[in-house]
Amino acid sequence: MNILITGCAGFIGYSLTKRLLASNKDNIFGLDNLNTYYSVKLKKKRLSILKKYKKFKFFKYDLIHKKKLDKLFKDYKFDIIFHFAAQAGVRYVLSNPEKFVESNIVGFDNLLNASKKSKYIKKFFYASSSSVYGELNKYPVKENNFLRPKNIYGLSKKFNEDLVKLNQSNKTRYIGLRLFTVYGEWGRPDMLILKLLKHAEQKKIFYLNGNGNYWRDFTYINDVVDIIYKLSKTNFKQDQIYNICNSKPVHIGKLVKILSKKINFNKIVSSRKNNIEVFKTHGCNKKVLKLINKKNFHNCFGQLDKIINWHNKYKHLI
Repeated sequence: MNILITGCAGFIGYSLTKRLLASNKDNIFGLDNLNTYYSVKLKKKRLSILKKYKKFKFFKYDLIHKKKLDKLFKDYKFDIIFHFAAQAGVRYVLSNPEKFVESNIVGFDNLLNASKKSKYIKKFFYASSSSVYGELNKYPVKENNFLRPKNIYGLSKKFNEDLVKLNQSNKTRYIGLRLFTVYGEWGRPDMLILKLLKHAEQKKIFYLNGNGNYWRDFTYINDVVDIIYKLSKTNFKQDQIYNICNSKPVHIGKLVKILSKKINFNKIVSSRKNNIEVFKTHGCNKKVLKLINKKNFHNCFGQLDKIINWHNKYKHLI
């Protein structure tokens, strides 16, 4: 099969691409624009690892370039698409809303339109987010919960889901992946764990949002990739949306306390809680677990030493 993965130099895209290449069964085509939202060095390092595989081919494309995208789909007969290319960063949106519109809405629409013209695509997996749920009073949240995003990032992901509904096809199954706080080695430097490690390395004050009094459903990258890989082997009769989560939320204050103790770091100052982030994310994963064979998830606290060791080795890239 021919598989296209957008955002292949990003955290989740890279991790899934590497897993698929390790099976040595399919031709993997990676697409990424290598934007500067965070360290390009890190993205290029991920990419250099992928390029060691003979069945990997890379394209430096931006999804907003419709003509290039259309040509790519004409030149190659893709069977499966994994779409992870997006502008991330809930806080980043405040100063760069246009980047979210370009990447998360225009880019996604271009990809959908290009895929509609193809006769070969059987499955189209796309990354959504727990941010589509917004602030709720009842947890864990299920896929059929009412959606009321609290920020533009969440709104862009909800819009993606709505676009898919308008582009339903008899030949292609569209599978939405509502991802909850993915963490682990090779992760995004702007996310909590790696961000704190970087501040500690540079001996800078770490400002903790709202004194850490909020919760996140941390889901280890290996668990995320394992679920998506198994979903890719599943036959779907209709379009679906799944929560991809651990379903065991972690208190941020507790996580920061344990991590800072491990690295002997105490320059932590509480900052005023911002209004664009929710108090809690906690997803129900029963729907996806009914479909695939997965019983155990990694505990967030149990992975901290691995991430610290990874950071110590690759901190020059962040």
